[in-house]
Amino acid sequence: MSGLRLSRRALLAAGLASYVGGCSSDRPLVDRLVVAGGERGGFYLEFAQLLATQLTAAKVARTVEVRSTEGSLQNLELLRLRQADLAICLADATAHSREVVALGRVYENYLQCVVPAAGPVRQLPDLVGKRVSSGPPGAGAALTTNRLLIAAGMHAERAPVIANLHLSDAADALAAGRIDAMFWSGGVPTRRLSDLSAQIPVRLLPLDRWLSTLRTAYGVVYQRAQIPAGTYGGVEEVSTIGVPNLLICRPELSRAVASKIVDVLVKHAAGLVPAAAIGAHYLDPNSLIGTSPLNLHPGATTRYRTLHG
Repeated sequence: MSGLRLSRRALLAAGLASYVGGCSSDRPLVDRLVVAGGERGGFYLEFAQLLATQLTAAKVARTVEVRSTEGSLQNLELLRLRQADLAICLADATAHSREVVALGRVYENYLQCVVPAAGPVRQLPDLVGKRVSSGPPGAGAALTTNRLLIAAGMHAERAPVIANLHLSDAADALAAGRIDAMFWSGGVPTRRLSDLSAQIPVRLLPLDRWLSTLRTAYGVVYQRAQIPAGTYGGVEEVSTIGVPNLLICRPELSRAVASKIVDVLVKHAAGLVPAAAIGAHYLDPNSLIGTSPLNLHPGATTRYRTLHG
């Protein structure tokens, strides 16, 4: 009888273990993740919010917090300080970072230089001596804009007067005539710029003339990109500088979490594209892995290989 009781206990224990194991597969992998996004009114924050929804639904984390930030440079710092687990970042801003790896190449940022359509500025060199916002110090746009101005020979005595304004403040200042131009790096259309074009007629300056100089100095991370006609009210098609956006993390993010995030990027791509987006998106298997200059997280690499060979 004692042997029979033990067998029953063993069977009960095995059944309980099986039940717990079955339930554990439905449990989130981690309790909490923090995603560093971007400025309000821009694509970074909107993408981060969409990503948070998908990560929660896929049970990657019980809760996913999205932080509004100034952009790429601040996002890198938040990862370094361990105040964020995931971040969106411009590829050019990551070039010298040794503390982060990539989970995927998610979409393209367009460098946009916005001026009043009724004003005298028609080309980038017309901004010499003019009042220009290049974005806040923590934004990748400020980095890319500074490189562009140097490539165009617009530095020292030929430099614009730079203000580091946030997106909404810059749009307000441009509408009020307090600045002559604003740079913004983001998806198209950017909602705040759409609102601005409804306030005043605007023009986008062509910027691709200096692409080869940028590529010579900083590598092939910079690309020619077309902003379609009608992206903003009355704006014609214009060629500009495109920079890939990467979803990044610290190397110590667990392989299981990295793998599950890849599943979300691959299998739920449609739910990660902002509704108004009309630009280039990289949320497909062939381009998600193109994360230069960063290496892929090992867990992401393994999962991409499993999914697509």
